[in-house]
Amino acid sequence: MHRRRRLRRKYLALAITGGLLYVLIETAWRGYSHWTMFVLGGMCFLALGLINEVMPWEMPLWQQMLLGACIITCLEFLTGCIVNLWLGWGVWDYSGMPGNILGQVCPQYFLLWLPMSLAGILLDDWLRYWWWGEERPHYRLF
Repeated sequence: MHRRRRLRRKYLALAITGGLLYVLIETAWRGYSHWTMFVLGGMCFLALGLINEVMPWEMPLWQQMLLGACIITCLEFLTGCIVNLWLGWGVWDYSGMPGNILGQVCPQYFLLWLPMSLAGILLDDWLRYWWWGEERPHYRLF
């Protein structure tokens, strides 16, 4: 039981860290954010962190970045379908962007998620090492 509680606390701390960072970055980028972006940011950060938990460390960093950008795009699409299309909250609208899908995701932001994935993967790995004494991060570039 104690182990489960520690695990929940770890993932809660990581989700809060990711949520806060997402809101701060979005506020710097757009000048504002929305509480749902805190939730989305936390989910994205947890998902990025799980890449090295599920996949072997030998997976090249560029592949982790690509997988991360795909995960973020999928989570953004699902969140957008719920908060923008279903609930009608209008948190964002990419319908004016070329190649968009239902105004919720677009290729331009997918490209932005590549370096953001790298930052999230590295930060998660080092936080796990510093805060919880997990394996020291090491990477393969290719």
